[in-house]
Amino acid sequence: MKRIWLTGASSGIGAALAEELLRGGHRLALSARSQAPLQALAARYGEQVLVVPGDLTDAGQVRAIGAAIARHWGALDCAILNAGTCEYIDARQFEAAMIERVVSANLFSASHCIEAALPLLRQGHRPHLVGVGSSVTYLALPRSEAYGASKAALRYLLQSLRIDLAAEGIDVTLVSPGFVDTPLTQQNDFPMPMRWPVERAARHIAARLPRRPHEIAFPSPFIAALRLLGSLPSSLQLAIGRRLARNEDTP
Repeated sequence: MKRIWLTGASSGIGAALAEELLRGGHRLALSARSQAPLQALAARYGEQVLVVPGDLTDAGQVRAIGAAIARHWGALDCAILNAGTCEYIDARQFEAAMIERVVSANLFSASHCIEAALPLLRQGHRPHLVGVGSSVTYLALPRSEAYGASKAALRYLLQSLRIDLAAEGIDVTLVSPGFVDTPLTQQNDFPMPMRWPVERAARHIAARLPRRPHEIAFPSPFIAALRLLGSLPSSLQLAIGRRLARNEDTP
C-alpha cells in the first residue's frame, strides 16, 4: 500500500486514476482546485484519502499542501503530477498571455509540486515521481503552440530529473496519453483518432506504474504513427500540418 500524492484529481484522467488506485488499496493525497469531487472520494474511501486542495500555480499553496502531507504521513512513496489545462492558439491573433497561462498550469505548477514532493519522496519507500505529459510532444500540430510547448518542456524536465535523481533511487516516469475522453477534450472541435474512455486510460496507467517504466505512452498504434510522422523531414511535417490545419477550418 503506497502513499501517493495525485494532482488534478477532480476530473478526467486524475479522477479516474484516483478511483483505480483507491480500489487497489493505496492511500491518496488528492489535490485540485475544486474540493467537492475530492470530498466525495473521501466520503467513500475514508482514511485512505487525504484531501489537500489548492491552486497549484501558487507556490505558497503548494508548499502548504506539502506541509499538510508531511504532518499526516511524514513521507510519500509516489507523486503523480497530473494537473494541467489546454488552450488553442489562433495565430492570426497571437496571444502571449495564453502561452503564459498554459505554461503556468502545465509546467510551473508541476515544478512547484516537484519542489514540495522531493523531500517527502526521499523519506518514502522506493520513491517514484510521475508526470503526465502528452503525445503532442512527438509531432507539432496546428494551434497547439501553447499546450505543446508546455508539455515538451515538462518532458525535458522529467527526463533530465530522471538522470539527476537516479543516484538517490528516485525513479521518474513520464505518461504520454493520446486522446482520452475527458471534460477537457470534449471541448475540442476536431477529430480525435483512437480516443480512449477515461476509465481505460486510468486502468492502463495504474497497471503499468508498478513496473516504473521511463514512459507510459498510449494507445500504441497512435503513438507509433506520431513517432513516424515526427521522424519525417521538416518539409513533409509542414505539409502534413497544413493539411490538418485546413481540415480544422472546414465546417
